[in-house]
Amino acid sequence: MLTVTPAPAIPGVAPIAGLSWSIPGLKEDPTLCLRCRASQGLCGKPVCPILLKYDAFARTLPMLEGRELDGSCPPGVFVGRYGYPRVSVGPLVSPLHGDTLLYDSPEQWVGRSVAEVVGFRTGLVRGKRPIRVTDAERPDRFIEGLQLLSRARESAEVDVRFRRPPRGHLSLSDALPPYGPSAPVERVTLDVRRVDEKVDRLVDDRDALASVAVEELYTRRVPVSRIQRAFSAGTLGRRGQRKFVPTRWSITAVDDLLGKQNLDRVRLLPELSEILLWRLTALDNRWFLAFLPGPFRYESIEAWYPNTLWNPSPDRLVVMGDHEGYRGRTTYASIGGCYYAARLAMSEAQLRLGRQGGALVLREVHPGEILPLGVWNVREYVRSALTGPPTHVADLRELDERIRETFAIPLDRWHGASALLHEARTQRRLEEFDRPR
Repeated sequence: MLTVTPAPAIPGVAPIAGLSWSIPGLKEDPTLCLRCRASQGLCGKPVCPILLKYDAFARTLPMLEGRELDGSCPPGVFVGRYGYPRVSVGPLVSPLHGDTLLYDSPEQWVGRSVAEVVGFRTGLVRGKRPIRVTDAERPDRFIEGLQLLSRARESAEVDVRFRRPPRGHLSLSDALPPYGPSAPVERVTLDVRRVDEKVDRLVDDRDALASVAVEELYTRRVPVSRIQRAFSAGTLGRRGQRKFVPTRWSITAVDDLLGKQNLDRVRLLPELSEILLWRLTALDNRWFLAFLPGPFRYESIEAWYPNTLWNPSPDRLVVMGDHEGYRGRTTYASIGGCYYAARLAMSEAQLRLGRQGGALVLREVHPGEILPLGVWNVREYVRSALTGPPTHVADLRELDERIRETFAIPLDRWHGASALLHEARTQRRLEEFDRPR
């Protein structure tokens, strides 16, 4: 990775004070961006990710003056993971006043463009202060404020004094979602006017396990993103066991916990006797979601076209996935948080149907997905697709035809990667045999 600080000038674009960037891939071809100038698509992406992020920072950084920031918090709290168990923690604050809840509510981002989502992310200034994760049990005034913020129901007014003016880092690393400017925090004053009573009650319950608290909040229809925020801020769990959890880890942990709890109920349902199918195209992703007859099992497979986020190769296609049987899995899925986010959405759909069955998620990613946006993208778009009516598929032969017409990748690549499709083609069920007279 080539790191350039401060940011070099982009032809025809005025430089932004306080912005630096890092661009992977330029070491191999340092002339690539200069030759392209956002007009030729030499990186294979339909929209220039440099200008997309640059434009978002250009709207936020000029609104920041010096070390003081008076604005609105969505509410949002960010917990870093580097240096664990000593991590950076702080509020996410918009320079704007008023209702900024949308900026940190991924449940409301379905149907939004990439530019809009990047704008939400980079429009929040991240304050940070190093703390130990166990300090959640021994909060000082700063931590108490963050924990109160984590259970707020609406936007809160915030006054922050930083140790230095906030700076932005325009990273084009495919491993990082977009974030706004950041700076170390010296002082924070919060005005939290309304908390979520459901979250507040579980925060006060110091005898309930964190897993129990997460399940109860979910049962009471608290948004998953709000549960993840409270979990990350170390406000759930038994006395003496509460800790700050890095935001990235808390998202997957909550998706995993809720998915497992749902599946304990799914396994008690009657088995599905037909094939059901949903399809969706969004953000240049093609989704193929199917339920197969029989007991519960689950598989998620991702196929990445060349010049996409996790596959920078100019000509090689990458297909990978993970699966689990009726009893679940004990190891972490190789495709990461997307596996657990999709499993939660699929388990919710099976509960609504009142049937258990094989759950198959196929995702074909095209170069139009120019930036990593986070696993909310998987959870919320799969959820959205599954709320519509399914297509009833007669048999496996028709299912194969549907796969062919949905994806650009050949059918045999999906068959070669899928354990569930292989099992469905090779194993026969008792119902297929004639009963003895």
